[in-house]
Amino acid sequence: MPIVVTLDVMLARRKLRGKVVAEAIGMSEQNLSMLRSGKVKGVRFETLEKLCTVLDCQPGDLLRFETEEA
Repeated sequence: MPIVVTLDVMLARRKLRGKVVAEAIGMSEQNLSMLRSGKVKGVRFETLEKLCTVLDCQPGDLLRFETEEA
């Protein structure tokens, strides 16, 4: 998958636990875990905005595009 979720990196940089962030943005821990592992097919802009607000970051800090090698 060419889009890589780097949410774990940002959580580590901010020294925050997933449970705290999930509560702060109104998301279940299970759904946040799925997002962290990249097992979701999409993310709402509203959710991305909440994550960026809580983590004080930009969307590009949470998502990265990698080209697929043929």
